[in-house]
Amino acid sequence: MFGVALGLGLTSFGGPIAHLGYFERTYVRDRRWLSSDEYAGLIALCQMLPGPASSQVGFLIGLIRAGWAGALAAWAGFTLPSALMMFAFAVLAPHLHGPGTAAVLHGLALVAVVVVAQAVWSMAPRLCPDRTRAAIALAVAVLLLSVGGPLVQFAALAGGALAGALVCRGIDSVARPPAIPVTLRAGVAALALFVGLLVTFSVVSAGHTLFALAGVFYRAGALVFGGGHVVLPLLRDALVPSGWMSDNTFLAGYGLAQAVPGPIFTVSSYLGAIVAPARVAPLWATVALVSMFLPGLLIALAGIPVWTWIGRRPAARGALAGVNSAVVGVLGAALYDPIWRSAVLNGRDLAVALTGFLLIERWHTPPIVIVVVAVVAEVLMGRA
Repeated sequence: MFGVALGLGLTSFGGPIAHLGYFERTYVRDRRWLSSDEYAGLIALCQMLPGPASSQVGFLIGLIRAGWAGALAAWAGFTLPSALMMFAFAVLAPHLHGPGTAAVLHGLALVAVVVVAQAVWSMAPRLCPDRTRAAIALAVAVLLLSVGGPLVQFAALAGGALAGALVCRGIDSVARPPAIPVTLRAGVAALALFVGLLVTFSVVSAGHTLFALAGVFYRAGALVFGGGHVVLPLLRDALVPSGWMSDNTFLAGYGLAQAVPGPIFTVSSYLGAIVAPARVAPLWATVALVSMFLPGLLIALAGIPVWTWIGRRPAARGALAGVNSAVVGVLGAALYDPIWRSAVLNGRDLAVALTGFLLIERWHTPPIVIVVVAVVAEVLMGRA
């Protein structure tokens, strides 16, 4: 299980939706470890929950195939390659200086503009297919741009769930996942641990300590609906205004995360190492990485026993539709502030960003190519 997942972790470029395509080819068509219908059920379950959908799907496939050890092996194999690459970048970044380095970092920030813009462009038609859900997304975006802050983001997502429960009750239910060896007791225990850690980190998380760092990433991982890109505003609001790091440092890591294979949540490895005191970067990076993924894996386990309950209740399905619409609003607001305002400073930056967007959206260019284009363009144009 670890070997197969490691192969996917080394080669799966393109973000969570692309990852699910790689998984389908490997686990369903090539190895036939589960059927197409079972795989579709897993995707439907994980997309309804907070956390990184592709990592959750891989984790549950490992659980089905080889038990709890297989679940951990599947997660580790898929996660380690990009986590190690992001950690290496964090270690090397402080030793890189000069105009060329500034150009590279700014190019990576422009990659973040391109990738998030493409995410909003592709998610909006799927998650806001009617006027009602489009209105929810617009209201969330206006609220966040007017007020902002992580508490406001949480309130906006909760408001989207409430609005969806009231006005989106007709949403159809989705396929049932395969039989997974998780009892009701284990599901309840996972949910209790998920909630207990969330409350603990929310109450006791002051200062710039290792415990506070774990709280930042756990809360972000627990509140992310809609894929890895949605974690950007949550982490930025937690790390930049409070002085953990600058906007440029944050966006450089996020931009580089588009160039490596595997889950985008491994940007936590870079961020944890960047803020670590001297000589403890590996520990801080590991804590940030585990804290980022843990809530999504716990809630995936907790979600299995209640899957049937959700499918039977129109209000619950409507609430999930409302949350998904609110996610589009969160991403749209983040695209403007801080991403666009921090990275697009003149007409030259706009030209690079538009070129990257056309390449990734129109011609389906791999993200690694977008990274090369943006960085080379900035270097050749001589950014100081």
